[in-house]
Amino acid sequence: MTPSRLVENAGGPANGGQSELLRPEQRRKLSTTILRNRSQPQVIGGVRRIMAISHCGISSTTPKSMSIMQCLRHIVQNEGPRALFKGLGPNLVGVAPSRAIYFCTYSQTKNTLNSLGFVERDSPLVHIMSAASAGFVSSTATNPIWFVKTRMQLDYNSKVQMTVRQCIERVYAQGGIAAFYKGITASYFGICETMVHFVIYEFIKSKLLEQRNQRHTDTKGSRDFLEFMMAGAVSKTIASCIAYPHEVARTRLREEGNKYNSFWQTLHTVWKEEGRAGLYRGLATQLVRQIPNTAIMMATYEAVVYVLTRRFNNKSNEFYDF
Repeated sequence: MTPSRLVENAGGPANGGQSELLRPEQRRKLSTTILRNRSQPQVIGGVRRIMAISHCGISSTTPKSMSIMQCLRHIVQNEGPRALFKGLGPNLVGVAPSRAIYFCTYSQTKNTLNSLGFVERDSPLVHIMSAASAGFVSSTATNPIWFVKTRMQLDYNSKVQMTVRQCIERVYAQGGIAAFYKGITASYFGICETMVHFVIYEFIKSKLLEQRNQRHTDTKGSRDFLEFMMAGAVSKTIASCIAYPHEVARTRLREEGNKYNSFWQTLHTVWKEEGRAGLYRGLATQLVRQIPNTAIMMATYEAVVYVLTRRFNNKSNEFYDF
């Protein structure tokens, strides 16, 4: 394997180490965007009762508004501590290839665009097109894995926990192969988030490289990696806040037996029934999960690239050949 190929595939191990540590937060986010919005009180015959969750036939007493701790407590009390880790298996299976595909495609597209010369080298347009290509390829290739993960996280059966195989068989029996791509349109719209993320990240990175070049040193220390962690955290925070509604739409579309049929119809329904706040349900938990996730991922990726380039004496004008 060539040094450049090793660098391009560095994204796989970069994101594998931190995903399982943040799994309860992702479970909490999904519960926030789905559970509390499907359990609003309904008046029938003068008696208030809680609507049943349609896809599993059980009733919930979850309040309309919940904090992170309230939702975590609700899940543990009703489903047990293991429920906080539902979907962990598919996540561990999917996270490494997903990131490897993403970073490999991003690197290849960026190098191709820079070599063709029809756009300014390393310009924001190059980063936008590279991120869009990487997001499209990665989403298309791994959507079935994330679909299964989401379905398992939305399974509220506290007595019998659905296995990955049972989930796959159930989904396939209901809709065939196409069923595993439900919500893919929302994922494609989510590419906007990755484009914003990488444009901001590359901008911050270029400024950091300028400052480092002024120090006239080739020594790489912990400060360099901490700076890239901060760059990843800041860029991901801004991107997530801008493009978060697609996350709500994608999660609602993946829920079993619901009223949501398409991306735009889902956004319209959420806006109509829940207002603007409905489009940002679970954002706080998303940020709690994504900020450290992305910070660790980007710093690890840059570190792996740096080690590989030094190992194979791949000289470059940049700090990292990203």
